[in-house]
Amino acid sequence: MRGSPAVDLALCGRFHRGIELIGRRWTGAIVFLLLRSRCRYATLRDAIPDITDRMLSERLQELEEEGIVQRTVIPETPVRVEYALTKKGRDLAAAIDAMAAWAERWIQPAARKPIRGMNPAGRAPGRVPSAATGSSRSRRR
Repeated sequence: MRGSPAVDLALCGRFHRGIELIGRRWTGAIVFLLLRSRCRYATLRDAIPDITDRMLSERLQELEEEGIVQRTVIPETPVRVEYALTKKGRDLAAAIDAMAAWAERWIQPAARKPIRGMNPAGRAPGRVPSAATGSSRSRRR
């Protein structure tokens, strides 16, 4: 193409490393939740559909090593551990909010899956409603 300026298509190393870090599976969801509130491990696990304990542990450790997440141990009985974003992590708010706005506009919602440990009717396994009282009772076999 004559007359058009040369375009440098080289990928910026910092951008590539940053997008690969934040774009890893589950990382965006973790940062999204921690932008709203500091959380305990179980809260994060329960809020992110289909994440395994192993994946959540790995992602939290990676984010902590990168200085995005701070892990705080609270010496109580039992010991409590909370996760919160550092200043570096909170600086992702504009990018995460932009992604959330884009998704709201362009992405169709996924079909809702039942909560872990619940059957499709929303009851714990092995529990059936009592016809007389409407309450749940354990099924014995």
